[in-house]
This record gives sequence, structure tokens and C-alpha cells, in this order.
Amino acid sequence: MRKHAILSASGASRWLACPPSAKLEEELPDKTSVYAEEGTAAHTYAEIMLRTIIGGNDGGDILDAQQFEENNEYYSESMGDYINRYTDFVMEKYNEALSRSKDAKLMLEQRLDFSRWVPDGFGTGDTVIISDGILEIIDLKYGKGVQVESENNSQMKLYALGALNEYDFLYDINEVRMTIHQPRLDHVSTSSLKPEELMAWGNNTVQPIADMAIEGKGEFKAGDHCRFCKIRSTCRARAEKNLELATYEFKEPPTLSVDEIGKVLEKAAELKNWAKDIEKYALKEAEKKGTKFPGWKLVEGRSRRTYTDEDKIADVLKSKRYRVKDIYKPQQLIGITAMQKLLGKKKLGDLIGDYIVKPAGKPTLAPESDKRPELNLVEDEFDYKQK
Repeated sequence: MRKHAILSASGASRWLACPPSAKLEEELPDKTSVYAEEGTAAHTYAEIMLRTIIGGNDGGDILDAQQFEENNEYYSESMGDYINRYTDFVMEKYNEALSRSKDAKLMLEQRLDFSRWVPDGFGTGDTVIISDGILEIIDLKYGKGVQVESENNSQMKLYALGALNEYDFLYDINEVRMTIHQPRLDHVSTSSLKPEELMAWGNNTVQPIADMAIEGKGEFKAGDHCRFCKIRSTCRARAEKNLELATYEFKEPPTLSVDEIGKVLEKAAELKNWAKDIEKYALKEAEKKGTKFPGWKLVEGRSRRTYTDEDKIADVLKSKRYRVKDIYKPQQLIGITAMQKLLGKKKLGDLIGDYIVKPAGKPTLAPESDKRPELNLVEDEFDYKQK
């Protein structure tokens, strides 16, 4: 089982930006979800498959893979396809390392200690490859909700610090590569630093902030890093930042400048996320603990009528001479996502790929940092309408 330090690498984006949040998060229990459990299963399967490959297929690991595929509730053919992409990528990088030096090493699920910079700091590197000249950290991200970049990624840099601290004396390392592989998004992001740049970041940025964070000191600061914080629903700093929007002197949109509208959109996006977190927290408190919030009450939500026994209903109606074609829907194909789970991604493309299309999405506003290309509907209005 994977363990996490108080100042973990996975939470570094939060405690580096908001040092005192780490101590408050420590007081709250860890939560799991089916997505987290699925991710853990994917990491386990990836490790099994890689050990099978580098172990020369001795039989033992193959049996483990078979047992995993048969018994793990999260395994599917699509997971197998995604993990194969990841393992192919890892082996490609390992073979490159072997071409540079015959004694190159590949390590899986490696404990990486960066306590030189962070009190009790450690993490688990999915894949670490070391050869003369290059140290490479490869991190599997099985989720598909958020695309993660390697550039300036504090988690990856802490992993790299731990690996560099452990193995620098054995190899002549002049480049540290950090790669994030997200097979379900077909996304690979790689960045690199010189060892001295990484060390400078550890000494000058990480260490002084970590010393504050472990003591619960420093300034609370709200931002994008709040997304996965345990105290995001009740954090006063986040509340104050979002309530700034309420003090904005709103006017009719035609009287706002383009710059003003841009600022409102930026604030509104975070405000919506914050409001959702508050609503979830308040509902849980009211439902589980009976907490009463002034001006609000717990009521039964709206629901839709459902059948309890479709076969019985059909029997009754047919006995009254209602026609089958009138009481049943016509047959229809299962959705594409369910079809991919049934066939697997490769067979989906091979068998029916020619009959699947992805139409243009409906225009939506997004921050300039979004990776999608910008639409120009003023120039391309006619072309867009034809799609």
C-alpha cells in the first residue's frame, strides 16, 4: 500500500503555495473514491506487466497478471490497452538508456526520499530510469479528468530531487528528465532540468517553505491549488477571495469594457467551483450530522418515477392485448463508451471505426491557457455552420 508524507510530493502544489494548509489537512481523514481505487489498480497492473517484461517472462509474474485480470474488479480490456501503451513507452525509454550505458537501471515503485529539503519528505516514483548522463522519472496518471503537464510540476521535481540525491554519486548525471504519461488522454508531457537547477530550486524555494509548512506557519493563499485541498469547502482565505466578486460593482453588460468582462469571467469560474464545494459540504453536514444553516433546510429532492419490475409490467400489458411494438422501445446500439469497453479500443477502430465520427463541439469560452486552438467564427462563420 502506498503511504504519503504530511508534506507529500502529490500535494506539493498546495503546500508550496499555501504552507499552513498542510497541517490543517493532516487533521482530516483521507478520502477514497472509485476513481482513486481504479488508479491504484492501474498502477498495480502496470507494475506487474513491467516486471513480467524485464523479468524475462519467468512465469510467476505472468500468473500474477492472469490473477489480476480475472479477479480485480477494476480491470477491463480497455485498462489492458491503456497500460500496454504506458509499458511500451517505459520500455522504449529504458532501451534508449541501455543504448547509452549497458549498466542502465530501471526501477519500479521506487521510494524516493527528499527529506533533505522537506521534513520526512518521501514519495513513490512509478518508474525511475538511470543511465550515464540522464536520470528520468516517469509518472503514470491514469485519470482522464485533468490533463497534467510536466513543466514546473512540483510533484515531479520533488521526485527528481529524491532520485538525484540517491543516485547522483553512482552516475555522471547532467540532465534530469521528468515525464507524465496519461494513456487515457493520449497525452505525454516531458520537461528537463540540469541537476544544479533542480538543486537550487530545492535549496532556495522548497526548503524554506517546507520548514514553515511543517510548523503550520505562513500565509493562507487561495488559487488553482485549492482544487483537491481537504479544507477547500471551509477555508476562510478561499471564501474571502471568492467573495471579492460580490463586491464588484456590476453594471449592465453593454456598459462593461472588454477587460472588465474578462475579469468577471475569470472570477466567476472559480466562484462556481467554490459554490459547488460549499453546497456539497453543507449537504453532507446537514444530512449526516443534522447541522442547521440559517435560512436553509434539508428537504426531499425531486425524483423521477421508475419501474420496479419491467417483465411483470410487460406481462400485464400483453395480457390486456397491448401490442409488443407499442410497449417496447425499438432496439438501439449501446453508447460508444460502453461499446469500447465491450470490444476494446483496437477492435473498436478496426471493426466499426469507419462508422464513428466526432462532430465539432459547441463553442465555449475557455481561459487562454487552454490547449485547444482558438475559433474564429467571424471569419469562419459559414464554414463552422456547415459542420
